[in-house]
Amino acid sequence: MELVLKRIAKQQTYTIGRLYVVNEQGEAGEYLCDTLEPTWRDYAHGGRKIAGRSAIPEGRYTVVITKSPKFGTWLPQLVGNRDFNARWQGVRIHAGNSAHDTEGCILPGENRIPGRVLNSRRHLADIIARLTEAYSRGESAWMTVI
Repeated sequence: MELVLKRIAKQQTYTIGRLYVVNEQGEAGEYLCDTLEPTWRDYAHGGRKIAGRSAIPEGRYTVVITKSPKFGTWLPQLVGNRDFNARWQGVRIHAGNSAHDTEGCILPGENRIPGRVLNSRRHLADIIARLTEAYSRGESAWMTVI
């Protein structure tokens, strides 16, 4: 299963994106939901990570479902290369509504209010169900963040 997260609004205190399932042509196909992350930083041009207040770098990540020590439940986790895993430990997709609810993770939902997402738990459950179905078919899961 291939997902793509397209960031569409890089604001001073938050980042809004749209999450899609990649279609057979390799393009962003089915829209799943909006996303909310902390502030986007231009790492390619000297941007610096601020702990707990920075969106993850653009890139392609493996998505696995593991038990979160923080939340005590099974959640999707993004896994990258050694450098990413060392600097961005425990990046997950989890429920929340505002940038205060994330320290670098991706919050799914509906962006109907500036800087917020709604119905996050419902969209998280849908994402987990889709990932679980893909795993049961023997597929791996990937997310490209752009």
